[in-house]
Amino acid sequence: MSEKSPKSKTTDLLLCIFLGGLGVHRFYEGKIGTGILWLCTAGLFGIGWIVDIVLIATNRGKDKDGLPIVS
Repeated sequence: MSEKSPKSKTTDLLLCIFLGGLGVHRFYEGKIGTGILWLCTAGLFGIGWIVDIVLIATNRGKDKDGLPIVS
């Protein structure tokens, strides 16, 4: 069985939907560098924010170690 992230998909998705423009979901995932980038660019001008919502919702979100966030 493959490894999965200990992070919660529901928490990640809710953070992304409501605070994604500030990069809060990126900090939750452990991706500090892109969290700062999202914070400074309003979620990469909104485009990266929408992409992240889709990726998390379709079980393609990953944490800083590359493990899928699926539960």
